[in-house]
Amino acid sequence: MIGGEGKQFCAGIDLTEMHGKEPLELREWIIDMDAHNLTIGRMGKPVIASVHGATVANGLGLACACDLTIASEDARFGATAINLGLFCFGLSASLSRCVGKKRALDLLFTGETVDSEKALELGIVNRVVPRDKLEGETMVLARELAAKSPVATRMGKSAYYAMSDMGYEEAAACLSETFALLCCTEDAKEWVGAFLNKRKPVWKER
Repeated sequence: MIGGEGKQFCAGIDLTEMHGKEPLELREWIIDMDAHNLTIGRMGKPVIASVHGATVANGLGLACACDLTIASEDARFGATAINLGLFCFGLSASLSRCVGKKRALDLLFTGETVDSEKALELGIVNRVVPRDKLEGETMVLARELAAKSPVATRMGKSAYYAMSDMGYEEAAACLSETFALLCCTEDAKEWVGAFLNKRKPVWKER
């Protein structure tokens, strides 16, 4: 779970850090600044963003990069860099994968800030809950996911991200191959045995 302390989830980068940097320093700084979004996709476990307050600029990118996002009713979302004469380059990749081209460009070009209900409609978040229930509801979801087969979750997430940028036939082949490998695992055999014997499965692989 990724959450924010204080009144906001994340209001973006500290712009003062840009001053005085040479071009190569800026490039390395920007690459490092966005690296965590790629790391989330490579992680074997689902990553849940638990957001409240301002979730803008790089904060929006982080919320979109997470596998699932739960927002409080007071959360606000925006690709606001355009309002400062900049552009939200880093978050464009994760945002467009959540909301699609037209909606992503609308947010990127206008710098509009939307509330949590609009973010739910756009596909930026999965659920909206009252502020005082945000942490509790996030933990309920985390425990629900943790109860699933770890190997199935890990292989499923990996295959999902791998096939996202593939053509249709290549993606279908990738998913079929991964499913075949999953069916050979101990957890798959355990699920079949549990189903046939009407008992709760005990996952064996971590």
